[in-house]
Amino acid sequence: MSGEGKPASLKAAYDKLVAATEDKVNLSTRERRARTVARLAAIQALYQMEMSGAGAEDVIAEFTEHRFDRDMEGETLAEADEVFFGELVKGVVAEQASIDGAVKGRLATGWRLERIDATLRAILRAGAWELVRRPDVPVEVAIDEYVEIAKSFFEGPEPGFVNAALDGIARDARG
Repeated sequence: MSGEGKPASLKAAYDKLVAATEDKVNLSTRERRARTVARLAAIQALYQMEMSGAGAEDVIAEFTEHRFDRDMEGETLAEADEVFFGELVKGVVAEQASIDGAVKGRLATGWRLERIDATLRAILRAGAWELVRRPDVPVEVAIDEYVEIAKSFFEGPEPGFVNAALDGIARDARG
């Protein structure tokens, strides 16, 4: 994949995510934007937890107290759905073994989840948890949002892998 499809910043990724979900969710524009920010923050939180060994409650508190409603790359994003963020982070952590099992089922033969980039693991885990545990979120919205998040971090085949893996997980979980 060339760099032309990659957003220039997290703000650009956020704007692209909001546009992608415009007509697919029965939420107000403000609620959609808050969920988008929550998903992006959850990826950052899961990554931070994996790199630092911090617990879910500590990282959730850090985001709530010091990161939400603050500038991101010099620009203020919309407010985050902090409840959704907390449920997502806690859910992935609490159900990591089963979520990892769902993700592993989508890896090529011989690949281990540990071989995948930590950011990509966070994206896959959050997307898988949401598809399995949040039936109120339409499949296409969850997949689109996590693919767009992947595009904001990766220029190669990773967004396509996220799309295929989450699509398979969705079929397994929701039929």
